[in-house]
Amino acid sequence: MFSLPLADDAELRPLEVRHAEEFAAHMDRAGEHIRPWVGPTFVTDGVDGARATLRRYADRQAADGARLYGIWLGGALVGGVLFADFDTDAGTCELGCWLEPAAEGHGLVTAACRTLLDWAFADRGLHRAEWQCRADNERSGAVAQRLGMVLEGVLREVWPYGGRRHDKQIWSVLASEYATCVSGIRKDGGARPVGPMRGRAVDGLEAG
Repeated sequence: MFSLPLADDAELRPLEVRHAEEFAAHMDRAGEHIRPWVGPTFVTDGVDGARATLRRYADRQAADGARLYGIWLGGALVGGVLFADFDTDAGTCELGCWLEPAAEGHGLVTAACRTLLDWAFADRGLHRAEWQCRADNERSGAVAQRLGMVLEGVLREVWPYGGRRHDKQIWSVLASEYATCVSGIRKDGGARPVGPMRGRAVDGLEAG
């Protein structure tokens, strides 16, 4: 099993089809909390639904597309990060995340996303990374800021949920901007990445 440490007792691992039962149990705990903030097909019911979601991402990763990684805290799956889109031809990717309430506030998502960005930019040579979230999702927007991203704009009322339509924010960071984060905090308030070696370790995760 390949894994990367994120913090004390927390690690990032590939989230694979063989984790279907664990993913289903995680969705039972987290589903209602994350449902307003994630895509409509991501929250699944039961092991079969969990397996279908994991299979979908496994197939896309095999084609060098979207990828899914889990965050384990104290040995329990508590959330994850993903490349919702990964396009080497266009040189672009989109990151996303989800997390159980009990695991919030430890910086796990930010650390995991920095690892993915290091790998996407330094090892795969991508040019641009995006982050999309509902405009009222303050936690998600704060992660984008800590990753050094810039708020490009707002798509008005494009996110239907709960009988209403919500605005969506589009954040992004370019490889050249991310590379300037070499020591401490950026002048514009963004956070320093953790360094290319952690990004390269994603190749080890994929080898699992």
